[in-house]
Amino acid sequence: MCIGIAAGLVALSVNGQQFVIDWVKPWGQLFIRLLQLVAVPLVFVSLVKGVIGMSDISTFSKLGLKTIALYVITSIIAILLGVTLVTIIKPGQFFDASQTLALEERFGDTITITIGSQSTQQGPLTFLDEIIPNNIFSAISDNRRMMQVIFFAMFFGVAALSVGKKKTKPVLKLFNSLYDIILKMVDYIIRAAPYGVLALMAGLVVSSAGDVRLFGALGLYALTVVTGMLIIMFIIYPLIMKVFTQIPVKRFLKESYPVQLVGFTTSSSSATLPVTMDIAEHKLGIPGEVVSFVMPVGSTVNMDGTSCFQAISIIFIAQVLGLDLSLTQMLTIILMTTISSIGTPGIPGGSYVIMTMVLSSVGIPAHGLALILGIDRPLDMLRTSVNVTGDIVIAAMVSPRIEKDETRVDH
Repeated sequence: MCIGIAAGLVALSVNGQQFVIDWVKPWGQLFIRLLQLVAVPLVFVSLVKGVIGMSDISTFSKLGLKTIALYVITSIIAILLGVTLVTIIKPGQFFDASQTLALEERFGDTITITIGSQSTQQGPLTFLDEIIPNNIFSAISDNRRMMQVIFFAMFFGVAALSVGKKKTKPVLKLFNSLYDIILKMVDYIIRAAPYGVLALMAGLVVSSAGDVRLFGALGLYALTVVTGMLIIMFIIYPLIMKVFTQIPVKRFLKESYPVQLVGFTTSSSSATLPVTMDIAEHKLGIPGEVVSFVMPVGSTVNMDGTSCFQAISIIFIAQVLGLDLSLTQMLTIILMTTISSIGTPGIPGGSYVIMTMVLSSVGIPAHGLALILGIDRPLDMLRTSVNVTGDIVIAAMVSPRIEKDETRVDH
């Protein structure tokens, strides 16, 4: 990461931006594509393997309900934290009207396209229509439809549980083999991670050089978001690990660090999923059957960082536009953000489309997104780190007791 940042700065100083864009940045994109390549197969195979490997449907129901409940609870905590911070700091009150007009003019077209993609949505639960695919092969071919892949895999697994272990034994054997093969593919890809991260960071520095001045105007807003992310990652999560799990906090922070770095550089929970599963099972000792179920679901459903960010951003936009939100509107934001975060795609910038719906629901012009679009990429990177860390926390919480002195298995 440091070398990549330095390379980007050097390129800017010698007018070598085009060289980085043409010859360096593509290698970083290739690294992300490789991770995304194995994401859907890994989700499908691991979920089916995890569900079929359970003793019965009641075990699946208990694990599933507990997992979803914990995801919702941590999302609500993150949203309340975001609402509290932005209400206390009030970053929108320090924003200049001329800056507002300049940003709306600069990013207005992008937001119009985003709003247009929402034109078919009718209400807050419309995203539920996207859960059940009408063609599983079409869903598998698009990483943005990960929720549909998860639904089909769980449906398939439950049906397999229902027909009995004798009939599903060959299927389980097949999926166990496929799982091991995909993990080996992940191992090969991760070997290229340092080079991919270098290329991504160099490309990011070059691409965002023109937006550096935005940090001056949006500095307090960005600081509010960063504060929320750091509180979740280094206070709330360690506290949860200490109280509700047997994994020492120091070990959790040390072993989850690589996951956070990959999430930070790729800005994609789905792309980070292979690394998250590997670290959780082989470094933190979380049982494979728990990892196989909780992590794939979490990459789409568990978005604590995104939830906190959306709450801060929505209220910030209202503050800039001089809109006083009532208690009812604040409660609506909390409810809508909780529900919509479940359907946020685990891809870079996946929260924009969801945020237009939340903004509209409380009467805030969706064009206000132009205020935050310019500096969103680094904030997106940080909130992805929070999202993937949260997946590890929930997996540890739903796991059987893990002894503190358990020997790690290097993978």
